[in-house]
Amino acid sequence: MGRRVITARATASFEPVGRSVATARAFVRDTLQGWGFPDIVDDAVVLTSELVTNAVVHAGTNADVLCLRTDAGVRIEVADRYPEREIPLQTSAHDFGSLEREGGRGLLLCGALASRWGVDYTPTSKQVWFQLDLPDRPVGTRAAGPALPTEMLPRTDGRVRVAVVQIDRSGCVASWNEDAEDLFGYPAEQVTGKPLTDFAAWPHTPGTGTGIAEALQLSRWEGSYGIRDTDGRVVPVYASHLRMRDADGEPSTVCLLVRDDERAVLQTPLRGPASDHSESRTTDPFEVFIGSPPPDDLDGLLQRTVERARDMLDADSAFLLLATDDETELEVRASTGLPSARQRFARVPVEAGTGRYGSARMPAVHEDLTAVPGAVPLLSGTGMRSVVTVPLKVEGRLTGSLGVAAEAPGRYSNEEALRLQFAADRIALAVESARLGELERLRRGSLSFLVEASDLLAGTLDRDQTLALMAQMTVPTLATWCAVYTIADQSSDPELSYVLHEDEDRIDGLKALLSRIDPPDPVPTPGARTWSAPSRAAHDAALRTSMRSLGTAESSPVSSGIGTTLATASAVGGETVVLPLVARNRVIGMLTLGKPADDHFRQEILELAEDLSRRAALALDNSRLYSERMAISQSLQRSLLPPELPVVPGVEVDVIYRAAGEGNEVGGDFYDLFPIRDGAYGFAIGDVCGTGPEAAAVTGLARHALRLLAREGFGGPAVLERLNAAILDEGARSRFLTLLYGELWPQADGSAVLKVVCAGHPLPLRLRQDGTVEPAAEPQPLLGVMEDLELYEERVVLDPGDVLLCVTDGVTERREGTRMLGDDGLAEVLTTCTGLTAGAVAARVLRAVERFAAEPASDDMAILAMRVPEPRTD
Repeated sequence: MGRRVITARATASFEPVGRSVATARAFVRDTLQGWGFPDIVDDAVVLTSELVTNAVVHAGTNADVLCLRTDAGVRIEVADRYPEREIPLQTSAHDFGSLEREGGRGLLLCGALASRWGVDYTPTSKQVWFQLDLPDRPVGTRAAGPALPTEMLPRTDGRVRVAVVQIDRSGCVASWNEDAEDLFGYPAEQVTGKPLTDFAAWPHTPGTGTGIAEALQLSRWEGSYGIRDTDGRVVPVYASHLRMRDADGEPSTVCLLVRDDERAVLQTPLRGPASDHSESRTTDPFEVFIGSPPPDDLDGLLQRTVERARDMLDADSAFLLLATDDETELEVRASTGLPSARQRFARVPVEAGTGRYGSARMPAVHEDLTAVPGAVPLLSGTGMRSVVTVPLKVEGRLTGSLGVAAEAPGRYSNEEALRLQFAADRIALAVESARLGELERLRRGSLSFLVEASDLLAGTLDRDQTLALMAQMTVPTLATWCAVYTIADQSSDPELSYVLHEDEDRIDGLKALLSRIDPPDPVPTPGARTWSAPSRAAHDAALRTSMRSLGTAESSPVSSGIGTTLATASAVGGETVVLPLVARNRVIGMLTLGKPADDHFRQEILELAEDLSRRAALALDNSRLYSERMAISQSLQRSLLPPELPVVPGVEVDVIYRAAGEGNEVGGDFYDLFPIRDGAYGFAIGDVCGTGPEAAAVTGLARHALRLLAREGFGGPAVLERLNAAILDEGARSRFLTLLYGELWPQADGSAVLKVVCAGHPLPLRLRQDGTVEPAAEPQPLLGVMEDLELYEERVVLDPGDVLLCVTDGVTERREGTRMLGDDGLAEVLTTCTGLTAGAVAARVLRAVERFAAEPASDDMAILAMRVPEPRTD
């Protein structure tokens, strides 16, 4: 036999992934169909499928497929990177005759189906090739069928008309023959230059798969669709498209159209399987319906399914719903020919009625929906009149529902229902597998979302910030807009506390709308419930605004407000749900989530929102409890601070106080200045062991006891001895206390006389006018430790210009690493304060303390400065 001439070649490489097998099958099928070899397509696809499976699945390497066209047939070569040298022999039928055995099946099929085959090896690769020869036919014969009796021939009514329509590269009609005019009623001059899709019964929906517009771009296409005639009726046609180019290289598509019942005129005859290996070439029913390769994602698979279902029954629309986990509701997930934005994720009950057609678990055919209004709520207002629906089931469990619909009544019968059910059975398992995969991805994403949300909510105890976080976490991740209602106590009505929309320009209008309507009822029942009040109120407001604007100039305020009102109505026109915020067995608010006009929530999103609402409710209640306790604490602590300092004639007095505890306005350090009697004033600065509320309790005891005892006429030592006894009487609750107490008498000569007792406290420092600093008292025992104390007071005279500085140990013990400010450091700061007022002295000391270390202060601080001013010289 002479060497055969190669007239065409096509090659492709496929990665070692499972879907590559289906892609390789499609590549070979399309290549051979394009070469005009339909008779050997089936055998070539089966052999390629087995060989590519061996390469990408079993060997785990790339597969290179090369198709060579010769004058007598086709040679196909499949190469991989796994040079396995075991070749099954024809004599070893016992070893691999079983279909259960994976290894060697591809080569066995090559031996059974191919005209010739072989294996070529190199050190790094293996190449399996097979040759398929064209069947011997009389000269000029492309395809032939057996002679049939007259009664078995296809029937036609009258003369067969074949419409020949040529479509240019833009999709517009370039030529229109007389048979096309007879079939559809349009003269050539009426349709020339117009898109063919203008006359199609189901024009392509952009972005959703193959429609007429895409079919016109393919090299070959054959199938059914509808053309609307001049009376608006749909004429079902069978079409054969061929893409070609003219002498100038301009592409166009020639369409041959016949009535659908005369499709035998154009339909390519199907080649029956040979009896000896029909099992080996059984085509996957799923791929027959969906096409190859199938979409990788769930949404793509569902959209392809509804499009193929629509095409299969020549319908005007189709839809697919998936069942919820409890099988009580169906959720719209894909549609074509319907307002998908309105229908997507809408839910309908599985058991909608008591009749046979009231359950989605059984196939149903409705010849005319106008006779049974509401039978299929999904199609209300769509113009569809006839519909057939079938269930999707996996192992007897309802997983979804597939339906097709037409505008004309009486289009479907039980025969179409059986065809659709057959298709549904083919794709049910693949849909359920893709759904479970998507659900698993959603759940992993939900866990990550909830972990991040919990961290954010746990990071704040501020109520307003918690409300903002709740809204920001839901918009736009879960919803288009969000509103949070809070309930102060069981006797209070819900209050609108926070509103957020993904479009900031809509927030004010949304807030105004929600403020005008009654809030949702605070029902503690878990889960999301629908709330229709916002959409009704927005619709009514838009209607009233539109009516008021009739007859009004466009520039009027009423007309200019229409856009805002309509935008708000659109923003809240979709599904709105309310989730209770329940914490500690009490409803503390509601989380309201909304979608824009005609949009719905997915069930998985509602479940995620419910989980978020539980975490948010606890965080919101924690912030409420923290705020309440802070308010109580601050109120009590303010009562421990002295009221406004009295004015002491002839003496400047200033105090600075800083508490170290978070949220505490007073702690272990305290101060006081109060009148004792005419011309005499008492002052005190002390430090209770520890900080916080416990120290504040002893602070209150000390401050009030000092005032009471001093005004009873006791001197300084007696006052402190009795305070010491009171502290010891507290028992286990007692705290030791350092205290500097003194009495002040302004003098007529401009000086001031002080009597002080320093009980374990940092010594007061005296700044003289010449800049010298010296202690103004001697140390004595602290209070709250020993029962019998013997204290004494010391007399100090402040001359004009002198300053007395009293501080707590939070000032002197300020640290930076191993360094400490100490008494010497404080004295050094005080030497720089000559000539300053009492307030300026206290401020300079505080600034020096703060700058001494970078870290915030860890102990309470009190600074009391008293200065005798110099007399004025006029």
